[in-house]
Amino acid sequence: MDDPTALADPPTTAPNARSETIYRHRLATRLWHWINAITIFIMIGSGIGILNAHPRLYWGQYGANFDHAWLDLRPYGNILRSGWLTIPAGYNLAISRRWHLLFALVLGFGLLVFMIASLINRHFQRDLRVRAKEIGPRHLWADLLAHLRLDFHNPEDPAAYNTLQKLAYVVAIFILIPLMILTGLAMSPGMDAAWPWLIELFGGRQSARSIHFIAASGIVLFVIVHLTLVVLAGPIEEVWSMITGRWTLPGARSSEPPPPPLAEPEAAE
Repeated sequence: MDDPTALADPPTTAPNARSETIYRHRLATRLWHWINAITIFIMIGSGIGILNAHPRLYWGQYGANFDHAWLDLRPYGNILRSGWLTIPAGYNLAISRRWHLLFALVLGFGLLVFMIASLINRHFQRDLRVRAKEIGPRHLWADLLAHLRLDFHNPEDPAAYNTLQKLAYVVAIFILIPLMILTGLAMSPGMDAAWPWLIELFGGRQSARSIHFIAASGIVLFVIVHLTLVVLAGPIEEVWSMITGRWTLPGARSSEPPPPPLAEPEAAE
């Protein structure tokens, strides 16, 4: 689980010999990764800016100061209003909303294009399909122990996803991000008028706001784990592979970065 947001496509290797460098991330995957990195960063900052307007969360259709909140973030107001966390640096609800809505479009359409591309090149079916035997307790425990040993790759197929990677990607791509998009639409007055069933689906506007916050918190946790594992797996090599597409096998890594990729993935000589 060394790189959870950067989704990889199947590597291309030489047919008669195992190459030390494989083509791991195709152009579409790399573009989606870096666009998402910027988008999520801005949406988190602007989202905190919006949350500062009323840092209490409710269930149901309505919620105001005198209603019971299941989560009250006012005690953490000094942290939430930190200039390095919010967009803009000072409190400005209107600007925070504009940034948030703009990059919500980027997030939504980016996910749509990525899903279409991944269905066409069979990336989902080939790399992210979770098989029944992989979610057995014994297999999951072995995968967890391997992570604790900082052993992230199968020596026989080092570019393959392990089970925890697959589960993390599936949760992020098919649950958390779609939930953020749909609950964001449910909170929009315009969409509420056009699609009243959407807000009913989530049990009311305040419920949609709470689910939106929970899904966003899941993405924040996902990013923290991702960055931690990238550092543990070797940040230079991991970042370089997401720039060039080429990834050097762990046992063959040197202090020098791998050469830049050719126009099309070819077997490394």
